[in-house]
Amino acid sequence: MRPEKSGVRAFLRRRILGPLVNSCRGLWHSAVHEEAFRVELILSLVLVPGAFLMATDSMQLIALIGSVLLVLIVELLNTAVEATVDRIGSEFHELSGRAKDAGSAAVMVSLILLVMVWDIVALENFWPGYSLM
Repeated sequence: MRPEKSGVRAFLRRRILGPLVNSCRGLWHSAVHEEAFRVELILSLVLVPGAFLMATDSMQLIALIGSVLLVLIVELLNTAVEATVDRIGSEFHELSGRAKDAGSAAVMVSLILLVMVWDIVALENFWPGYSLM
């Protein structure tokens, strides 16, 4: 076993560069191999610039961009669940089905949240006199 190197450079390589490379690999793999993630990524490339045009204050901007990023995060987690279940075995098992369905439901809920946030901000900004509160 190799002795572990110490120092700032070794720390940065082990704690920052290594995890960053792994994260980029995960994003790349999802973008290449997962159609749902690709669609949501393309949607985010349209919605994030649109958020800067639609938002009238920083809280609206955070809500708009945050809802988009949440969809991407949940889709990545759903991909991880599906890959893990598929790795375990290809035969049908009720718990595997439940895990995949729960991941899919989480993506759906995050998409519902995205639509709600964008609708509320659009109504507040473009419908005179509309106020949720």
